[in-house]
Amino acid sequence: MKNQTNDRLFCKSFILLLLGQISSLVGNYSLKFALSMYILDLTGSASVFSIITAAAMLPMILLSPFGGVLADRADRRRVMVLLDTLSGCILLVCGLMLHYGRGIIFEAGGELYIVGGLLVIMSIIGAFESPTVQACVPQILSGNNVIRGNAAVSQVSAIAALVTPFIGSLIYTAFGINFVLFGTTVCFLLTAGFELFIQLKPVNTKSNSGVLTTISHDLREGMNFLRRDRPELLLLLLVAASVSLFLAGIAVVGFPYIVRTVLGLSTEHYAISESASALAAIAGGIFVGVMANRLRAPHLTYTIVGFGALLLPLAVVFLLPTDTAVRFSFITVIFCLCQFGCSIFSTLSITLIQAKTPDHLMGKIMSYVYTLSLCAQPVGQLLFGWLLDRYSSELPAIFLGCGLVIGLIGVLTARYIGRIDSDCK
Repeated sequence: MKNQTNDRLFCKSFILLLLGQISSLVGNYSLKFALSMYILDLTGSASVFSIITAAAMLPMILLSPFGGVLADRADRRRVMVLLDTLSGCILLVCGLMLHYGRGIIFEAGGELYIVGGLLVIMSIIGAFESPTVQACVPQILSGNNVIRGNAAVSQVSAIAALVTPFIGSLIYTAFGINFVLFGTTVCFLLTAGFELFIQLKPVNTKSNSGVLTTISHDLREGMNFLRRDRPELLLLLLVAASVSLFLAGIAVVGFPYIVRTVLGLSTEHYAISESASALAAIAGGIFVGVMANRLRAPHLTYTIVGFGALLLPLAVVFLLPTDTAVRFSFITVIFCLCQFGCSIFSTLSITLIQAKTPDHLMGKIMSYVYTLSLCAQPVGQLLFGWLLDRYSSELPAIFLGCGLVIGLIGVLTARYIGRIDSDCK
């Protein structure tokens, strides 16, 4: 297979990768939304729902590093095709079981076990596929097109996150969970079809050792690369995880809590804010694509400090005697700006890491990025859930403290992050 690193952004292989991501993300997001509604309809219990979703995240956190090893040792195109085909087949089987299996394969109430098992299986597949997809972008593109390619993938993800809850809701309400499962089966098989024609440059993946020895060696090699060869990249990963801890907690727990409980507004108000935030994420991706030639490592520090600075006015608005409409408008604008910054930060940081990572380590390093992000988000959500339950009357202090901590992280790490060069391989 010929070398397929390209000087053009929208080359054939990248277009196929992007089309595959569109199909896969539409299927994934629609599936997650519909399964969430289905579990709540079956149980009527928020606690059961939270336990199932938390259990589904665990395999992804534990197995992502091994997914990185697979991404560096196997043909990445074949891995993506195999995993998406497997996903489609599993969804088809689950759809058939739910449609025909009651009273034959399982009794009433068994649907919950099927859906819970499906979530866990899809989490396992995601742990192996996500590092592989992220490792493909710098393998296909070169130069500043790497950051543009990452920005395009980020935009596709944001657009999918914006529209698929509505699609999933309409299909689930009108036709039920089986139709959603059959529809997402088509999405994953279509993704596999696109990926089948992607051309990637060859990467040396041979090993003369046994499987366990190879896995152990590769995991150590990836960590040694970060600790010894590129400690600034390890610092960037830790900084990104720390910032994600605070921002994920505020966005996922704090934002809806403030809108629904503190301000006492309707779900429609929250939906409007969520849609606005998704549009801001898309705008952030466009901004990165346009400014790719000018964005450098120091801009990550500016973004981190900006996150901290944005939280300080939130403390002020809850101290002043402003009415509900003003507070709602203000926090919506602030969270949109945060989402805009998150798109810039995530795309630029991933590109910088990819630019300094050898091809044979790309999958492992991307898996570390993914794992740290996954670990930080639930910790942040639990932290802010506890803070808001216990100190709900102290919102200004919470926002002030978080803003100062994030700003301090940006200032203290600016010198080291600034050393990372943004030139792509």
